[in-house]
Amino acid sequence: MKVAVALLGMLSCAAAFPWPYPAQFDHSNCTIKADNPMIVAKNSGSVLLNSAISRYTAIIAKERFWPPVDYKLKKPDTTGALGKLLVEVATDSEDLNMETDESYTLDIPAGGDATLKANTVYGAMRGLETFSQLLATIDGQRVVRGTPLHIEDRPALAHRGISLDTARNYYPVSDLKRTLDAMSYNKMNVLHWHVVDAQSWPIESKTYPELQTNGAYSVDMRYSYKDVGDIIKYGRERGIRIIPEFDIPGHTFIVGETFPKIMSCLDKQPNWDKYAAEPPSGQLNIAKPEASEFAIELINEYSKLFTDDVFHLGGDEVNRNCWAEDPDVIEYISSHANATVETLLSDFYTQVHSAVAKQKKIGMSWEETLFHSEYAPPKDTLIQTWIDEQSIPKTVAKGYRSIASPASSYYLDCGHGAWLSNFDGNSWCDPFKSWMHVYNFDPWANVTDPEQQKLIVGAEVALWSEQSDTVTLDNYLWPRAAAMAEVAWSGKTDSTGHVRTTQEVVQRLHDQRFRMVGRGIGAEPLQPLWCARNPGHCLLP
Repeated sequence: MKVAVALLGMLSCAAAFPWPYPAQFDHSNCTIKADNPMIVAKNSGSVLLNSAISRYTAIIAKERFWPPVDYKLKKPDTTGALGKLLVEVATDSEDLNMETDESYTLDIPAGGDATLKANTVYGAMRGLETFSQLLATIDGQRVVRGTPLHIEDRPALAHRGISLDTARNYYPVSDLKRTLDAMSYNKMNVLHWHVVDAQSWPIESKTYPELQTNGAYSVDMRYSYKDVGDIIKYGRERGIRIIPEFDIPGHTFIVGETFPKIMSCLDKQPNWDKYAAEPPSGQLNIAKPEASEFAIELINEYSKLFTDDVFHLGGDEVNRNCWAEDPDVIEYISSHANATVETLLSDFYTQVHSAVAKQKKIGMSWEETLFHSEYAPPKDTLIQTWIDEQSIPKTVAKGYRSIASPASSYYLDCGHGAWLSNFDGNSWCDPFKSWMHVYNFDPWANVTDPEQQKLIVGAEVALWSEQSDTVTLDNYLWPRAAAMAEVAWSGKTDSTGHVRTTQEVVQRLHDQRFRMVGRGIGAEPLQPLWCARNPGHCLLP
């Protein structure tokens, strides 16, 4: 009994440990009251910073997070009281891109005012999230444990994202905003919006209004220009960039509902698998100038609607059979010396990547554009690697920047079996990727050259929506996306070079999951509550 009481006493003085884990975290053993901490900006007129302070003030005022491991603790003894949190940023610049500085320092003394310093408003946002996670309510008393404490923090990767498919099934704007909220709680900074695909075209087009009219599932399953602007603004207020993807030339059957004359292999049945990765088949007809003109007009339009400096062109899973059997492609090749499907595809890629550059955007594409075609993308192109974990070292070896999204670890839709209704078997990417599997993946594995390591600039988990919609969104994403978020922010190792293990981090992730649930995110549980309350008792012998 005396031992148990002593352990509980030690826990009452233990520091809270945020998620993701900070780059440097020095703490002591004092507990101070934090009844109603006021957050004050020093010498800043930033609208974004003031908005973030108001948001976190409201979160903290409402939140009464009691860590599950502390469920038996009584109101702790305190040695002092927290005053205000003084927030200071070096510049009011609100530029948000891959070069944005998100670093911050946070100091909480054993009594009195705390200080949060950052070079940008976005670094301050990350520090505000950390500050909110250091607060705990024990037996009705809100405290900060482990003071005095000092944190110096910065991300390991500049691009830490979620790729969300809103075409196969639709998600309302409220879902996207809630996802942005959850991302901010985990210091993620990119929503890669895979907004259209073969199955639907939910987004408004001013250039081709019929695309949405004919392509959205219903009038209630659409995104207007106003919706897009609202989502971009909402993300920016949380330090999150919105990168659009308009996947071309493949995955475009839905375009054929409006412009069938610029398409190839539209909805081939029943042998769709000869022409596409999944039904319905359909690709832009790369032999027709009208198809390239259509793609360029889309780039010109949506490059203005979406304000981020990156524009994703897709380029994955193009099917050569689709074009090899197309009469227009056959005729073009027969009448043009040295022309092939591959030269046509390279010409198409040249045109669309040039269009992106003319809009002063950076192109992003799936790895097939680099590895499965004769085309050489511009060197500033971001290559999203997904087919094989070895695609990451192969990409950086060619001098391109890599966004790591290996299906084997980061595809969160996998594990629910096949969705083709006459096949009772596994899907192509089964099994389910547990949070531990996600956490254990190392984006830097097999890259030893320091200059090539610098080219690994980001990581994204992906939720494809063949078997996901608004009902499943939160529990498919969370807390597994949070597992990736820590690796992308904190790296795979601590300051001593020790590789963090799932056994070591599970208690912090329990805390983060319960905290997210309290903030309205439907994150699924990691284990029975008993395990969260009894650390170390749910291990494989």
